[in-house]
Amino acid sequence: MNPRNHLVFLMIIIFIKLLLATTSSQGTTFHFSSLSLQNLTLLGDSYLRNGVVGLTRETGVPSSSSSTVTYNSPITFLDRTTNSTASFATRFSFTVNNVNRLSSFGDGISFFLSPDNKTLGSSGGYLGLVNSSQLTKNKFIAIEFDTRLDLHFNDPNDNHVGLDINSLNSIKSADCASVNVDLKSGNLITAWIDYWHDGRNLKVFVSESSKKPIYPILDLNIDLSLFLQEVMYLGFSASTEGSTETHFITNWSFTSFGIRHVKPRITNPHNVTDNTVSKKNPAIEVPIDRSKHHKKFGLAVGILGPLFFCSILVVFGFISFKKWRETKTDMNIQAELLTGPKQFSYKELKAATNGFHSGRIIGHGAFGSVYKAVSDKGATAAVKRSKHSHEGKTEFLAELSIIACLRHKNLVPLQGWCVEKGELLLVYEYMSYGSIDKVLYQESGHLGFLKWAHRYNIAIGLASVLAYLHQECEQQVIHRDIKASNVMLDANFNARLGDFGLARIMDHDKSPVSTLTAGTMGYLAPEYLQYGKATDKTDVFSYGVVVLEVCCGRRPIEREPEGHKMINLVDWVWELHSRGAICDAVDKRLNKEFDPDEVRKLLLVGLSCTNPDSENRPSMRRVLQILNNESDEILVPKMKPTLSFSNSLPLSIEDIIVSFSDLDEEDASASLVVPTTRIDS
Repeated sequence: MNPRNHLVFLMIIIFIKLLLATTSSQGTTFHFSSLSLQNLTLLGDSYLRNGVVGLTRETGVPSSSSSTVTYNSPITFLDRTTNSTASFATRFSFTVNNVNRLSSFGDGISFFLSPDNKTLGSSGGYLGLVNSSQLTKNKFIAIEFDTRLDLHFNDPNDNHVGLDINSLNSIKSADCASVNVDLKSGNLITAWIDYWHDGRNLKVFVSESSKKPIYPILDLNIDLSLFLQEVMYLGFSASTEGSTETHFITNWSFTSFGIRHVKPRITNPHNVTDNTVSKKNPAIEVPIDRSKHHKKFGLAVGILGPLFFCSILVVFGFISFKKWRETKTDMNIQAELLTGPKQFSYKELKAATNGFHSGRIIGHGAFGSVYKAVSDKGATAAVKRSKHSHEGKTEFLAELSIIACLRHKNLVPLQGWCVEKGELLLVYEYMSYGSIDKVLYQESGHLGFLKWAHRYNIAIGLASVLAYLHQECEQQVIHRDIKASNVMLDANFNARLGDFGLARIMDHDKSPVSTLTAGTMGYLAPEYLQYGKATDKTDVFSYGVVVLEVCCGRRPIEREPEGHKMINLVDWVWELHSRGAICDAVDKRLNKEFDPDEVRKLLLVGLSCTNPDSENRPSMRRVLQILNNESDEILVPKMKPTLSFSNSLPLSIEDIIVSFSDLDEEDASASLVVPTTRIDS
């Protein structure tokens, strides 16, 4: 956009603001530190006691129950006259408990928006939202906090959060264990739900503390205006079926904003017509000294006018400079890559992804979303699209500058790029089977294909590409974010390392640079958490975790099946090694169809790479030689070594940043855990 167009654009904005001077932004705000019947309507089995709403029966014997509680006044969410939709934010605290621990849990609680205040569904898995005999009768937008695994509604487990719209089949759900929350713990749980209409974005946060988490458990782009009505009621619902589970709401806050209402033009404020005023007694008008009014108006114009136009010039200059700088950056990128990967046009990538349709999303990362693209000739590719223009550009340039000059059979091939319309796009070869973690944990149909030979080959391929990055490139590349979700599988189940958004280039003879800690918990080396120094040995540690993950079929950090204790994969395998039973760690789904010697070798390689002492970890070249039977195995101590750090942390807790690359996946390893000053076996 040239400077003249900038000025025209600014004048249009000013004109629109003047036109909207007759409008006002209205919203609703309330805060209940304790609840009362003055503001709420209770239906079904709900009740109020000491400022707390109980949503299901509190009995000592299993029963079926269903109830709702709604805010008395309807809230305006849509104004068709001004075509504006409300954004909103709500915060509430609740507990889910069971007076009889021997009884089963179920079914959960929900926050909902409904076009009427008579919503009351059936008990059981219907959460008090849906009638069992008329599943499509009730209309609602709800966030469910589900404590029952109901396969009929495609629930992922019995401890999840999900977005429901007119159906209990969630549009998207997430495991609460990924943020260390157990809905059934009986602890006070606080939830935050934020919907920003302009960004078409909904975020849900949950925590067992009153402090709002940094990262949401649910984060999805959706336009709720398609489902919102002009006025809707807010409320909560809950249900049980054959259990003694109880549900309580202890406090509730809500605010909405962004609705514009046109103010009616009032030509006669008192609604007085000529017929209602007697002609015999005409009203006496008080004369007004208009000269004083004109003087004041002229003085205001004389003072505010120059300030107004100076402000316009400042804004115009800032926008023009910013646009010039962005254009220069884009031209520099294009100049540097003329001989590199292909430059795609934004138009063809948009067409290939069906307008970046949400149905084409195949993954999420720190950089943004990944879309499946199909060209008009039938060729398939993966397109990474930036999530934030400023932060995304930094990672985009990092990934582009690194990947463009790398060549290895175990890297995800970069096919091209695009910088247009404020978008940053990378085009990669499409990987048929997605990432390792999807094959191991989500897409059970692939389990039959991922035989032991495939797993061992994955470990060799990943070791080969890391040896290349660490020791064979002209400049050493430290990936910094090696994990199962960043290792892709091609059509032949060969490992392909991707996502270089956090990578750093270093000279081979230079010392490691201290940076803010970035990566994913469970894969981070202890010295990296402590000092923030990324080296080739921190990549080796992450590689070791991935190897153990592939061999054992378990996440780096996961909850015990029948308890609340979190299990660290490295510690678990090391404990089996200390008992001389390391091969017991192999994935049981392999049904003993594997080579015991290879299993033992791969598990010992994984432990040697995850040694707490970075000096005792092997190089990736040595690992590759061991796996290819070109070098002797490394002696791994029976007991996990202990490692002591200094008592003073060089980084503050606020400086430790964790990159959540897959927010939509049930990944308990993605939660941030503050490192202690000592790591024990």
